[in-house]
Amino acid sequence: MNPHLAPVEVPDPAELGRVQQLCDLESPYATGPDADALFAAAMAEANAWHARRSPFFGALLQDPPEAPAPTVGEEVRTPLVPAAFFKRHEVLSIPREDVFLHLTSSGTTGQKSQMFFDEWTIRSAQRMVARIFDHYGWITPDQPVNYLLYSYEPAPSLKLGTSFTDNYLCDFAPARHTTHALRHTGSGHEFDVHGCIAALHRYAEDDVPVRILGFPAFLHFTLERMEAMGLPPLRLPEGSLVVLGGGWKGHTDRQIGKEEFYARISERLGIPGERVRDTFGSVEHCVPYIECAEHRLHVPVWSRAAIRDTATLRPLPYGERGFLHLVSPYITSVPAHSVLMGDMASLHPGEECGCPLSTDWFTVHGRAGVSRNRSCAVAAAELLKGMS
Repeated sequence: MNPHLAPVEVPDPAELGRVQQLCDLESPYATGPDADALFAAAMAEANAWHARRSPFFGALLQDPPEAPAPTVGEEVRTPLVPAAFFKRHEVLSIPREDVFLHLTSSGTTGQKSQMFFDEWTIRSAQRMVARIFDHYGWITPDQPVNYLLYSYEPAPSLKLGTSFTDNYLCDFAPARHTTHALRHTGSGHEFDVHGCIAALHRYAEDDVPVRILGFPAFLHFTLERMEAMGLPPLRLPEGSLVVLGGGWKGHTDRQIGKEEFYARISERLGIPGERVRDTFGSVEHCVPYIECAEHRLHVPVWSRAAIRDTATLRPLPYGERGFLHLVSPYITSVPAHSVLMGDMASLHPGEECGCPLSTDWFTVHGRAGVSRNRSCAVAAAELLKGMS
């Protein structure tokens, strides 16, 4: 068995048996009444787990149930916890000594989401990523690749979720060579655009695929610089893959449309559009949302999504824009299994996508309002200032 797909056991099988069954589902986009019933049962277990261990969440469950019920399920209690809550409060459902991993969501200054994971939570989230990569045929243990990572070079004190995720993604194919775009200087990180350009040229001459992972703004800036320098387009080896994440937060003045961006990647690097995928995720909600070949963010079987009215927080129908509400019972370390994100989004039925997947999908339309909180992408985008 592939080690990334190996079994992981919940902290208490007696209390979390349905959570175990849900997270053990191998097909990442399974649908149907059985999957819905299992999800509802797992959420009931997660609610009970956190209510017994977190006075904060126990108090939330004392509020009357929503009427009408939210679109994540008629029988599912989903008290809303804003993602911003975790920027100001540390709320655990496990003893401190059971914390396996501590990650943050921002750079070196500004408010940070402090998220704490027991081993089950982070391993189950990683297994979700592995199952989606396996679904698309992207786990290739016998095919080495060259990596260009548009993320932070690891450092002893670095706890950023994006760096952790991107380096984990490198486990799905053996690395012949790895280049980090954000180089550690000893006192911070600097964007090495010329190092990225040199790496792309070296990799284009190699005989193994290239995997480009990380913040889209940095890849965009690299392609802009190559064009400004009058460099001809490259053709990276067949099987190359681009998996982006982190958004354009903090640098929207230079953001271009997704179709234009993907077309530029294909033109400048020779990677087909279906091999360029964006992702959505956060340190507060580690369930992976990865674009299909039609570039839709489908909701995997281990989670549910809803859209909330920005004024009333009532659930909205398909197609309307509001706050993105994400629900998953996988997390046992922190009561973050029903998180109201700060992102504006719209939800759509699976049949409105041209790919074979039938689960709902969502489109992110940007952040809601203006905030002083800094995410990983905001901190990273600041490194671009003065580079153009």
